[in-house]
Amino acid sequence: MDIITIVILIVLIGAIGWFVGVFNKLIGLKNQVEQSWADIDVELKRRYDLIPNLVETVKGYAAHEQGTFEKVVAARNAAMKATTMAQKEEAENQLTGALKSIFALAENYPQLRAVETFTKLQSELSDTENKIQSARRFYNTSVRDLNTTIQMFPSSLVASMTGIGHRDFFGVAEAEKQTPQVKF
Repeated sequence: MDIITIVILIVLIGAIGWFVGVFNKLIGLKNQVEQSWADIDVELKRRYDLIPNLVETVKGYAAHEQGTFEKVVAARNAAMKATTMAQKEEAENQLTGALKSIFALAENYPQLRAVETFTKLQSELSDTENKIQSARRFYNTSVRDLNTTIQMFPSSLVASMTGIGHRDFFGVAEAEKQTPQVKF
């Protein structure tokens, strides 16, 4: 073996090693994004399971508020049927707004706020909302890491060759970004 062949083999082995290392990093980041999305799904499922109990509890005290209940149930069903990230994001934001209307409605019924079942459901739902926010932040961090790696040279070459692509962030609806007006 001459020196040129040895140099070519070393360069080739180095290039393959580099490619494998970058590819493995991209796969790890992609899997982290998928796992963090699954974590969001777990918390959303918990939220979906709590909502019917909450609606039924409130119905007993505010039966004449049927429109509010229908809005919450419709928003829950839309969220459960959403398949794409954009659909899921929009449906979840609508569901959050509908849930706010249930809790605002409960403010008008002091006897409802005194019911242990309602306060427990409200507490569990609040805890779940906090977990969803945390899971969204982790997901968005994972997406940021993957997207940054995909956009940086030379890992962008490996990403394009292997089909590992850009992911979208889980955002907040424009209505949620508005500053709430406080009136006394």
